[in-house]
Amino acid sequence: MRGWWREIAGLVLPVACGGCGRPRTELCEDCRAALCGALPRRVRPTPEPAGLPVVHAAAAYENAVRAVLLAHKERGALPLSRVLGRALAGAVRAGTGRMGSPGPLLLVPVPSSRRAVAARGHDPARRIALAAAGELRRGGMPARVGTVLRQRRPVADQSGLGARQRQANLAGALEVVAGGERLLAAERVVLVDDLLTTGATLTEAARAVDAAGGRGGALSGAGQAAVVAASPSAFEINRNCW
Repeated sequence: MRGWWREIAGLVLPVACGGCGRPRTELCEDCRAALCGALPRRVRPTPEPAGLPVVHAAAAYENAVRAVLLAHKERGALPLSRVLGRALAGAVRAGTGRMGSPGPLLLVPVPSSRRAVAARGHDPARRIALAAAGELRRGGMPARVGTVLRQRRPVADQSGLGARQRQANLAGALEVVAGGERLLAAERVVLVDDLLTTGATLTEAARAVDAAGGRGGALSGAGQAAVVAASPSAFEINRNCW
């Protein structure tokens, strides 16, 4: 309900750019270019956790890009999901070229905790994934969103934790929901999150998908195919990879 009120309010109240605050525009051209204007690149955190899938991101997490993500995620600027979805779609296209034979894509968002979703009034990664799937379909690439991952146990707040602490915090925390294995086996899987930092979250998501058999079978005509991951942005720690 909270998300609906935010969307209605955005139609009738004055808006400001989610990146720089410029008045009377949802997102100015300069901030849009910062998010979507560069070619998506492969990014790697330092240190890179074992088991991290190949990750592509559209932009570095800084300045206007950081402001847009925080406006969408924490301040409920829900219309920004459209441009974030466009950026994510570009990262998905960049990452799926290595997946072998063509076929439909299943975008699997990393799940937020129920408490976080309730506090924010929406699920940021899922909302961006839905926008990206629509963008991909309009470009002729079959894609849909599968919310097949869930948290199997509570995890601590990740803010303030280092790379090893995050890995320990998330180890074994995710699982595939009942029936999700069929979706994972039938389509090419792309894990999505709104931000790559240490890579611990995507590593755990990949482990859960792998445990459910989502890396092989119908994903490839000749054996196993890799799960890849995509994000609209990557933390500044990955800057040397751009």
